[in-house]
Amino acid sequence: MSLAQRNAQTQDSSSSFIPTAIESLTTQGAALATLAASLDEQFDEAVALILQCKGRIIVSGMGKSAIVGRKIAATLAATGTPSFYVHPGEALHGDLSMITTDDVILLISQSGETEEVLKLMPSLEYFGNRVIAVVGRANSPIGCRADVELRSEIDLQLCTDSLAPTTTSIAATALGDAIAVCLTKARDFKPADFAQFHPGGMLGRRLLSRVGDVMVSENLPIISPYETVREAVFCMTSGRFGLAIIVVDNRLLGIITDGDLRRALIMDPMMMNKEVREFMTPVPVTISANAMVSDAELLMRKYKIRALVVTDAREGHQDKVCGLLEIFASTDKRQP
Repeated sequence: MSLAQRNAQTQDSSSSFIPTAIESLTTQGAALATLAASLDEQFDEAVALILQCKGRIIVSGMGKSAIVGRKIAATLAATGTPSFYVHPGEALHGDLSMITTDDVILLISQSGETEEVLKLMPSLEYFGNRVIAVVGRANSPIGCRADVELRSEIDLQLCTDSLAPTTTSIAATALGDAIAVCLTKARDFKPADFAQFHPGGMLGRRLLSRVGDVMVSENLPIISPYETVREAVFCMTSGRFGLAIIVVDNRLLGIITDGDLRRALIMDPMMMNKEVREFMTPVPVTISANAMVSDAELLMRKYKIRALVVTDAREGHQDKVCGLLEIFASTDKRQP
């Protein structure tokens, strides 16, 4: 029976695959636990070698190891270690010029004897590059010629007859992640450092943007202190921020929020026709338009508020309202 015929038969199967999935995940978890228990001084040497590197970390491997290598290189680069992947076959046909003598080479080979990777070794030795090898067994040709050997000795694959690399790929990837985490700890790598390499992502926008870049500046819910609470309710409803900003002569006087209204109603059921200044918060929490969004987030968490009044950053205009910043769940510009 052909593979296509067997695939057609399995489409009619109603049995659950969850037990198989659980077994697979459990097996992988156990493999990672075994890998963790096997770490020795070679791991420390690998991290130290990378920390001392004056160039880049060049990662190379074939097949599934190439995919793992690209992921490791991407993770290292994203966490402050200049790194990129080089295909061993392409390196042998000209891409060796991408490697400098200051670079540290990370070679990945489960068998420890991948032909294309082995062929790189003489050139790397000639250039004087330090080499870290991630291999799946002891006494392999690649591991023995490397300066540092990291072994992930995992024999069992998840698929039938261990045909395709599964658990071994997870182990090599996890080992690369562990190295990256150690490097971030050694270098005291902060979220702000991460954001510099991810300006297009959510974290990057939050940490690198200023309040003035993301605040709402049009159709603000602004009222006079002499307007009634009823008028303030209409203003708050149209603004959809859950608050109204009280301004007099272009200066911030206070704010009134949903919570202020609820508390006032309990104390005075006849409040709707009274002036809003009697119930406002006179010294609201504000932030300058020039402040960082990350600082605004800290302020909003500290005071447990969902919107901040933004004031002008110019000298002499600090009490002038110029916008509103909504809760930190999003840093995209919003129109009321």
